[in-house]
Amino acid sequence: MKKYVLLIAALFLASFAYTQSYKEEIDLMQAAFGMDKKTVVADFVKPSAIQKDAFWKLYDEYETQRKELGKQRIELLTQYAQQYQTMTSEQADAWTKKVIDLQKKTDALIVTYYGKVKGISDGLVATQFYQIENYILTAIRAQILEQVPFLEKK
Repeated sequence: MKKYVLLIAALFLASFAYTQSYKEEIDLMQAAFGMDKKTVVADFVKPSAIQKDAFWKLYDEYETQRKELGKQRIELLTQYAQQYQTMTSEQADAWTKKVIDLQKKTDALIVTYYGKVKGISDGLVATQFYQIENYILTAIRAQILEQVPFLEKK
């Protein structure tokens, strides 16, 4: 499991490091990330044969929304990287508020889809979905925090 998460995190961070024309690269990275991530999810979440089609349809819907939030996260990280050396108190506050809002939206999305997955399957499959998504998200957040330098007062 850890090797999958590290691979996903590496893909995510590698794409962040090279975001010159970032819109196209974000789309490319998310396409690659989505494919690898889906394999990880398939190894962990085990819907029954009857639940399988409905689960993957919901999962694809979830991933579409998650990827939009991921694009926003990359844009915020890019903004931070560009402003890091000269960031004012006001810019730091505005940036942090956007990060907090995005984190709330991401967490709420997982909770929403937990309920949807439970509605088309059962508590076990929904919990598996919730666990793997939170595990991956937490690993990615930890990797990002390790890479992003702390602001220093000028």
